[in-house]
Order: sequence, then C-alpha cells, then structure tokens
Amino acid sequence: MKSLDRDFLERQAVPLEFAGTLRQLGEYRGKQELYRKQMPQVLNTLKQAAMIQSVESSNRIEGILVDETRLKPLLEQGATPGNRSEAEVVGYKNVLARIHSAFEGIEITPETIMRMHRDMLGFTDLPAGRWKTRDNTIEERLPDGRWITRYVPVSARETPFYMNELCLRLQRLWNEGRVDRLLLIHAFALDFLCIHPFTDGNGRISRLLTVLLLHKSGYDVGRYISIERLIEESKASYYEVLQRASEKWHEGGHAILPWWQFSLGVLIAAYREMDKRLGLMETNRGAKTAWVRDAVTQLPEVFTIGDVVRLCVGVSRPMIRVILESLRSEGKIETIGTGRGAKWRKRDNIP
Repeated sequence: MKSLDRDFLERQAVPLEFAGTLRQLGEYRGKQELYRKQMPQVLNTLKQAAMIQSVESSNRIEGILVDETRLKPLLEQGATPGNRSEAEVVGYKNVLARIHSAFEGIEITPETIMRMHRDMLGFTDLPAGRWKTRDNTIEERLPDGRWITRYVPVSARETPFYMNELCLRLQRLWNEGRVDRLLLIHAFALDFLCIHPFTDGNGRISRLLTVLLLHKSGYDVGRYISIERLIEESKASYYEVLQRASEKWHEGGHAILPWWQFSLGVLIAAYREMDKRLGLMETNRGAKTAWVRDAVTQLPEVFTIGDVVRLCVGVSRPMIRVILESLRSEGKIETIGTGRGAKWRKRDNIP
C-alpha cells in the first residue's frame, strides 16, 4: 500500500516520455474492438496459444516445470494431474480462464485474492486460500553458494491489515480517476509483492491480478499475447527491477519509476507482437512460413521444435519441420542430436 499512498504518488516525477507511452497504449486499446470485428477467427487462434504460454511461463518463472507433452492434455483436454507441478499448472489455468471470461464481476478485495490463491493451489497439498502464518523472507543464492536475505516482507501479523488497506486504496484511487489506471495497476502489483501475503504463490497471484486489472481498464492484450511469457523472457530484468523498486519500500522511500517503465514496456511489447502476428496470419501466400521464420528469430540460440510449436499454434508440426529443414539447407540453422531429444542451433540471422 506504500505505492498507493496519495502523497507518495504526488511526489513521483514522471518523465515526459511516459505521456507518449500511455498515449500509445491508449491507441492500442482503441484498436482492439476493430480486431475483434474483423479477425475473430485469427484472434481465437492467438487466444488458444496465449493461454498455454501464460500458464506454462508463469509457473516456470517459479521453477514449476511440466513436460510439454502433458500441457495440451492438461490444459485443453481435462486430463487428471499426475503430480504437484501438474496440479499447480491446472489450478493457474482455471483461475486465468475465469479472469478472461468473467473479469467484470471480480472485485479486488482481500476475500477475492484469497479465493484466487485457494483455487490456484486447490489441487495440491500446499496451504491455500489464507494469509501466511509465519514471517517470510526473500532470499537469493550468490554464485559462491551462499544465501543472503534480499528482502523482508510485511510480518504475518500485519499482513491482514496491509492487504485490506491495499485493496481499499486501489478502489479509492481507481474511482477518483486522477492517476492513470495503468500506473495504479502496476503500483498495486508492486505493493502486493512487497507485502508477500502468502507462504507460496505470490508471484503467480501478482501476475493474475495484473491481468485482471488490465482487463478491467480495457487493456485485454493478455487474452491474445502471453504477458507472462514476455516477463519470463526478460526474467533477469524483472527480478533486478523488482529488487530496485522494493528497496526502502517499508519507509515509503522506494523508487517505483523503474518498475513502471519495465511493466509498461512489457505491455507495449505485447501489443506490438499482437499487431505483428495479426499481420502475418492475415497474409495469404507464405504466411505460415513467415510466421515460423519470425518465431525462430525470437527464440534463444539453441531451441527445440516444441519451442516453435508453442509460438506458432495453428501451424502443424510437420510443416514446421519442413520450414526448419529449409532453414537448415540455407545454412541458417543446424541440428544438435537426433530423435525426440534433437535440438536446433541458429548459425546466422534469419531473414
């Protein structure tokens, strides 16, 4: 709630370029309705891909891994989770799907947040749906193997009060309309992470709340492009900025500007990717080839065919193989290994 203190917000010297960023995001928001009218089938394809990517990435950021061959059965076919990681993935998907479909009726209250947490971890044996009962710390492992305490969140005793205040302050500032809602959304997310109200699952709940609030303010790009994936792709920057922004948070002397810049940058990147993908998917001749080639440019130096499949939902795996073989014949990529464990390595920039 420190970032949602009115005096704190009024002290922030927001750079002039923020006005341009917020205006650009407003323009993107205005284009969404046009997309929905003109490209409903294309958007549906993007939506299917984004759901899987969001669930996988948000959990993978926290070290929760599920075999890629199990994702579609779990997330689209209702398969029964076989272990705790799979249970957590299914729980996240259920909460995210409800946000996408019923965001208008979901109020931001402590009770709502605890319910989201309960539903996300409801298939596991982890403590779910209640605030932490013990004080916790955020620790970091150094290269030499030592652990250091990076941040000390709000105590367990104070957590209920802080969460209640956080929700009340957001509601009040949201209704007043004096501060841009995009700034309020990410200030809320930062305060939530600094309070760290749960024993486990705080990062994932913060991302779910961010998507929910973006929906409520009219920015629904997260339905079609995975914001969680974009955060995962810049995970090192995410944690670095979070550490900088949380310093002196307890005293209200923290620097929120880097957090705003990072968060709005992710949102801009999502809209740009959406524009690019819609353009590629609407092009008739050579569209799928261009889409796959573009996906390869976004991947790390070494990647698997599964990585390409996740970025190009709607393009068959056999066709992806043909395009990758074409890139290999051009000398752009090479194979590493054989069989199911084979990987690809980029040798040059993909045109």
